[in-house]
Parts: sequence; structure tokens; C-alpha cells
Amino acid sequence: MPDRRAGAAPGAPAHPAVLIVKGADATGIVAAVTSLLSGRGANIVALDQYADDPRQGTFFQRAVFTMADLRAALPGIRSALDGLARTYTLDYTLRDMSVPKRVAVFASKSDHCLLDLLWRHRQGQLPVTLAMVVSNHPDVADEVRSFGIPFFHVPSAGPDKTAAETEHLRLLKDNVDFVVLARYMQILSADLITRLDVPIINIHHSFLPAFIGAGPYAKAKERGVKLIGATAHYVTEDLDEGPIIEQDVVRVTHADTTADLARRGADVERAVLSRAVLWHAEDRVIRNGNHTIVFT
Repeated sequence: MPDRRAGAAPGAPAHPAVLIVKGADATGIVAAVTSLLSGRGANIVALDQYADDPRQGTFFQRAVFTMADLRAALPGIRSALDGLARTYTLDYTLRDMSVPKRVAVFASKSDHCLLDLLWRHRQGQLPVTLAMVVSNHPDVADEVRSFGIPFFHVPSAGPDKTAAETEHLRLLKDNVDFVVLARYMQILSADLITRLDVPIINIHHSFLPAFIGAGPYAKAKERGVKLIGATAHYVTEDLDEGPIIEQDVVRVTHADTTADLARRGADVERAVLSRAVLWHAEDRVIRNGNHTIVFT
């Protein structure tokens, strides 16, 4: 039974928090973390951990816990975690899950991923605050606003993206916790990625590095591919080479037309991107170099 601490009235609602721990693996880390939380009245409701090597590897842990007096207790928990981090050489993040992350979605003319995210958000399937949609085309403005989401048209044509990225920074800086590129058909500059300083999630077909450029499904049809899929990953300065969050494939046959491939590709893109966004929103993804640990 969790301890009854001062300020936690009997019957008060329990608020959820998530703790992410990463660092050098060592005997006793799991016990130390769980004892720290339970000793302060936390009720641990989910616990996942992984070490990438049993001998001097890296340790990763995700713990979800509830407390009736969470906000009052968080400073003390953080102070105790600071000491634990020094003892075990760990990094950690601690977040009140009752405060959803704020996300901006970037889109272009292709709207299948954007509308899927908007619908899932309206259905309560994505625990985020959808702060805005930004597009380099005005085509989806009415549909976005029908969901009650602010829409901003920021043209981005030609090789010079300075004006567009200046406006992106004005809209986003310190206003969002992460960004989703829902088939946004523009390349973000290294400068914009650095200055935004928030995670950015991208989605694309899984043919890469094959079939680069326009018309990938027509090229895939010509080659007689038997699998099509999608990849969701974090954006880095290296184009389409960031840490992968989620992937999926569907089998196709010689009888599928180019239109069939594109339709089925859109389906898998929607599913993969929505899972990646959900898992990031729930702090299920831990980045480690150029790959990820995903606790699903």
C-alpha cells in the first residue's frame, strides 16, 4: 500500500507521472528507483526496463506511477532522483502525465496522415494538445479548422527558405514540445532543427534509399515489389537517417496497380505515424545514439 503523506487527502484523485531513466547498467538500479518512488507514496502501475548488454551495458527504464499529491511531491522526488543519478551515473526525465505535450503538425497537399491525426485526436486516442497545423499550401485549411485547430499557411517555395523558417520559428519556438511532419514535402534546414530544439517526427515510405524522388509507387510497380511499408523516425540533420521509432509493411502482388500501391501505402503510413506519435506522447521512446528503445 502506498504511504499516506501530508496533503494527500483520503479519496483524492491519483495523478499519473512517468519517469524515464537511462545510464550505465549496474546491480541495484531497479530496486533503488522503485524504493525511491514507493517510499514517497507513489503507486507504480507500469514498469519496463532493458539493458543492451549484461556486462557494462546501458540501462533503460520507464516507470509510470500515480500519487494523490503529485504536484506537491514532484520537487522532492526530483531532488531524490538527482542524488540517485549521481550514485549510479544516470540521466532521467520526470513528467506529470496529466499535462499533455503540445504538438504542431506540418503538412502539404497530401492530407491522409494529417486528417488521421486530427480524427484520432478528436476521438481521444492521442493524449496531446494539438497546438496548430502549419502548411506550405492552403488546401487543407478548411478541413483543419473544422476540427477547431488553428491553421497557418506559410509558403515555402524555391531554394531560399529563410522567410518561411523565420515564420516557423515565430510560431513554434517555446510554444510546442514536439513537431510532426505529416507528409510535409519540404526539407527542414539544420539551422531550423537546431533552433527549434524539440523532437521532430517524420513519416515516409519504406522504399528508401531506393525509389528516391517523385512517383515512388510507380517505380515500385515497375520493379515488381512484393512489400510496401512506412517508416516513422526522428528528424536529424542527415536527411531520412534519424532514429527509427516504428515501421510496418503490407504484402502486395503483381495484380496491384500503381494506384492500389499508393492507397495501401497511405494506409500503412497513417498507422505507423499515429503509433509513433502516441508512443512519443506517452514517453515510451528513449533515444540512444541513432537508434531507439521503444516500450510498447
